[in-house]
Amino acid sequence: MGKLIDGEWIVKSIITTDDSGAYDRLPRTFLDTIENGHPIFQPELGRYHLYVSYACPWATRTLIYRQLKDLNDHISVSVVHPDMLDDGWVFDSSFPGATEDHLFGKKFLREIYQKADPLITTSVTVPILWDKKTETIVNNESSQIIRILNTAFNDLTGNHIDFYPQEKRTEIDRLNDMIYNNVNNGVYKSGFALTQSAYDDAVTKLFETLDYLDEQLSHSKFLVGDDITEADLRLIPTLLRFDAVYVTHFKCNLSRMVDYKNLHRYMQDMLEVPAIKDTCNIDHIKRHYYYSHEQINPYRIIPKGPSTL
Repeated sequence: MGKLIDGEWIVKSIITTDDSGAYDRLPRTFLDTIENGHPIFQPELGRYHLYVSYACPWATRTLIYRQLKDLNDHISVSVVHPDMLDDGWVFDSSFPGATEDHLFGKKFLREIYQKADPLITTSVTVPILWDKKTETIVNNESSQIIRILNTAFNDLTGNHIDFYPQEKRTEIDRLNDMIYNNVNNGVYKSGFALTQSAYDDAVTKLFETLDYLDEQLSHSKFLVGDDITEADLRLIPTLLRFDAVYVTHFKCNLSRMVDYKNLHRYMQDMLEVPAIKDTCNIDHIKRHYYYSHEQINPYRIIPKGPSTL
């Protein structure tokens, strides 16, 4: 693994921690949007491209939205190989489901960042929302990309389904904040902690939040009532990786998803949605986590189970 510093690839751990040994996720570097009237990035069908990993929960969000918003035929996709080693994410179609770089035939994802900015200093992450017209990155922050996909192309596709409706935004934002800090990022804080106290703090907050969400789901089908919202689509990729990866690999083992009555029911309901089921590739997920994190799993042994999600 590594990162770009002044445009040069430096092999180093991308697991960043603060002084207490707690995992500290770096901010993303491209934060523009697509909208009518934008001086550069206007909504156009066929203009944009996603670079993703099926293994990455953050990237999976964007794939789910792409399908839910009828953009599969209008936003093309390249999928990196699940292994993330000294060269970071790479394009190698030898692993089923992974692809070549369809736009430029590059070998390394870092070359996409270098094409956007030859002198960039950044971690090399997925997802990337790329503009084919100007040949640059629009955005590489998943929470912003899904908002773009939610609204930017509605008038072109005729799909006006809104997963961030005005009347529910206060509650969605409240849940998003809790889920991001304690669950989406909480599993990484647990798994990448370098001290016992940092791990204890992260894993305690993680399971307190899961207990809260389980109770919340005893009163409604989804997190904010009976319709799927952005809060659900941000949570579900983490839940789908939980028993297969986070319980063992990240030591998040106080409970499993199958031990939660309501969260497990909710997870099964969400898997009935084709966009969620179609983008959940357990082979990529297990291969990436167990094979890539040598610091945690030095022999790169990939467990056979669990048999079901």
